[in-house]
Amino acid sequence: MKVALWAENLAYPVSSMEDWAKLVDSQVAEAKMKGAQLFLMPEYSAAHWLAFIPRNLPGPEQLNRLAGYSAQAAALVSKIAVKHGLLVVSGSFPVHRPDLDPPLSNRAHIHFPDGKTLVQDKLCLTPFEKDKNDWNLSPGSELSLFEWQGYRIAVVICLDIELPALSARMASLDIDLILVPSMTSKLAGYHRVFSCAKARAVELLAAVAAVGVIGGAAGCEQHISGASFFLPCEEKFGHTGTLASVAPSYTAEGAGPLLIGDLSLDDIRMMRRGQAEVWPGAWKADHVAVTGD
Repeated sequence: MKVALWAENLAYPVSSMEDWAKLVDSQVAEAKMKGAQLFLMPEYSAAHWLAFIPRNLPGPEQLNRLAGYSAQAAALVSKIAVKHGLLVVSGSFPVHRPDLDPPLSNRAHIHFPDGKTLVQDKLCLTPFEKDKNDWNLSPGSELSLFEWQGYRIAVVICLDIELPALSARMASLDIDLILVPSMTSKLAGYHRVFSCAKARAVELLAAVAAVGVIGGAAGCEQHISGASFFLPCEEKFGHTGTLASVAPSYTAEGAGPLLIGDLSLDDIRMMRRGQAEVWPGAWKADHVAVTGD
C-alpha cells in the first residue's frame, strides 16, 4: 500500500476554512497523482485555523473556537476523500462532546472514499490538554480498529504511541498498519513520539507511519516535526527499521513536506505469521515473577 504523510506547515497562509480545504485538496491531489492510496495529516492540523481566528484567546476559549469549525472541516475533508478516491485521515481536531465533562476531545476523522467516516479520540492527554485553565479536554476510551483494502489499521494519536500499556493491549490484535498523527513543540517531544513509533513497529511487527505539524501561524507557538515510515527490523526490510523519513524541523517550504512510502504489508503480515527472525508473537510476561525491591 502506498501511504502519503503530509507534514503540514502551519505557517503557510490560509484565510478561511474554504481556503484551508483547498490546500488539503491540493495535497491529496498530489499524493493521488504519485500513486498514494492513503493520506495521513498531523495531530491538531486544526491549529492551521488560528490564521483566521483570534490568537490571543485564553486556552479554553481558543479550543472552543477551533471546535466550532470541526464539523465543517470534517465535511470538507470527507468530500476530498470521495473526490480523489483515497482514504484520508484528517489528523485531529478538537470537537464538541456534550456527553463528556469537560465537553471537548481531541479527535481524528478517518474518511473513506465511499463517504463513510470513522473517528478515533486521543486516549491519554498531555498536561496542557487536560489543564482546566488551558485546553481542558476529555480523553477517549476506545481504540477503534478498521479494515482498508484487506489490512487492519489503527490510528494512535501522538502521546498514545508512547504508552507500553496500550502497546501490550495491541499486541494480540494482528494490526498491519498504525497511523500516528502528532504535534510536538520541542525536539525532545518529537523524538519521544517517533522513537516510540519505531519501537511499536518492532514489538508489534507492523508498519508504523508517523507525521507531525511544522511551524505555526504568526504570533503562535512554533512546532517541530517531520515524517517517517517505520518497519520491523528484519533483513527483508533493510535491517534498520526505517523505510523513509523527513528530518524534524521548525520551518518548511510551501505547504510542507509530502512523504510517500510503498509499504510491504503482505510481507510484514507473513513475518507476523511466523517468518520473522526472532519475534515471539504476542508474548506475555504472566509467568515472570518479580523479585527484590
